[in-house]
Amino acid sequence: MTVMREPRLGEPPPDGTAQRPERRERAEGIDFDGLYHAYFRSLTLQLAAYCGDLPQAQDLVQEAFCRAFARWSRVSRYDDPVAWVRRVAWNLATSRWRRLRTAQSWLHRQREEHVPGPDPDRVALNVALAQLPTNQRRAVVLHYLADLSVLQIAEQEGVPEGTVKSWLHRGRAALAAQLVGTNEVNDRD
Repeated sequence: MTVMREPRLGEPPPDGTAQRPERRERAEGIDFDGLYHAYFRSLTLQLAAYCGDLPQAQDLVQEAFCRAFARWSRVSRYDDPVAWVRRVAWNLATSRWRRLRTAQSWLHRQREEHVPGPDPDRVALNVALAQLPTNQRRAVVLHYLADLSVLQIAEQEGVPEGTVKSWLHRGRAALAAQLVGTNEVNDRD
């Protein structure tokens, strides 16, 4: 096996380097299949070193060669078609990294946040509201939680204002009775 090394300054070039063809001469005589077979492995190894994942590097180089094949009439006229394929593969790797970074950032923002459970007063209010008749419960929720006026509730429900006032009065009275009973039980504990 012969190992070639780069010549050092002041040294004559090693034997056999005078016959090396220039890049332009190599690229002109090569077809797509020859380019693919000659450079796929080296480009894959370069990209694997860049992105740290051999299967991903193979996919990226394969995609770059597919794009070169689709444009082969133009790419084949370049001074160095391999450089074009390499640049496309590196750009694909960079784009993939950016997409992954964006996705990870989005996932990080979507983290589940744990909040403390409802306090006993909130639980007691929910239980008391659940025991009210539907019309009274709806009137109380719309008036106190949604901040709707009696007139707005009456228009939404399609009933006179007096009916809404009656629902609110009865609902407040029932809630007060239930919540007072709950507070007495909690005070004993």
